Amino acid sequence: MKDIAEDLNVSVVTVSKVLRNQGDISPETRRRVLKRAKELNYQPNWVARSLVTRKTYLVGLVCPDLMHSFFAEVAQGVSRRMRDSGYNIVIAYSEEDAEVERQEIEGLIGRRVDGLIIASAQPPKQTRIFKRIEEEKVPYVLIDRQIAGVKANFVGVSDEYVGRLATEHLISQGCLRLAHIRGPETTTGVGRCKGFSDACADHGIDVPAGWIVPGLFNDEGGFAAMHKLLALNPRPDGVVCYNDPVAAGALKAALEAGMRVPEDIAVVGAGNVHYSDLLRVPLSTVDQNSTAIGEASADLLLEIIRAGEPPKPRSILIEPRVIERESSRRSAAKRG
Repeated sequence: MKDIAEDLNVSVVTVSKVLRNQGDISPETRRRVLKRAKELNYQPNWVARSLVTRKTYLVGLVCPDLMHSFFAEVAQGVSRRMRDSGYNIVIAYSEEDAEVERQEIEGLIGRRVDGLIIASAQPPKQTRIFKRIEEEKVPYVLIDRQIAGVKANFVGVSDEYVGRLATEHLISQGCLRLAHIRGPETTTGVGRCKGFSDACADHGIDVPAGWIVPGLFNDEGGFAAMHKLLALNPRPDGVVCYNDPVAAGALKAALEAGMRVPEDIAVVGAGNVHYSDLLRVPLSTVDQNSTAIGEASADLLLEIIRAGEPPKPRSILIEPRVIERESSRRSAAKRG
């Protein structure tokens, strides 16, 4: 930094602020410093910097499923925002397992990350790991899933609204015998199931016992759950699925059983994963704007980190929307 300062006739403080992406430095000075640093192959010593600043410039992102493109897009939004502020992301994979998640979070705390962004797999009212995070004074933001009993910053959607949107979409397509393949016992699964039930009740649609079946969170669960629904008499003519992977499995089961989708049975998912429009029958879904969730959670965490003292927790809700494709687009004649 001294070499750069002497070469460019600026102060060492100015060079330091540019290299740390801080301070009110003119664009021209910033450009000159970065150009000279590149010429000198400058590499920051993060260990030395941490000793001085008491920061690691690392943020942990805990996701339950890296195969699900929803979380990949969340990670993209987080990384984009954090990179611009000089932070690196450490991604941990919990495998939808509460104990694995606890171990991953403990490891990230041990690495002294400056903050955490967590899509939690903890069951309702399981708050032990969050108390541990708070004891260590690590700022954190929950995304996608809230935890009952935990007063934390949150970025995501209203899951009840997601369930209601999907259900009312099928009702608008003329479906009257509605079933739901529900997700795990997280706030996401519980909320979407409630949105489904409330929408059916508001429209005077009865949901018989056995028409809400568990499908967990993947295509295998959706496939098995749809087989149970197809064994009913009468069969449902519309199925709201917990997420897109579950819906993809449900679609496969319906097609293998010789059902016409959407004429005999319409299907809708949630998440708008990248392959939803590439399935044999392109999947209707509720888009949660995953990239925006990632960006907003990163912005909120950075705000908390810079504040020093933790501000009062708040929730940022992203507006979801229905993406209609062939899996629910019934003909006018069928709807009539």
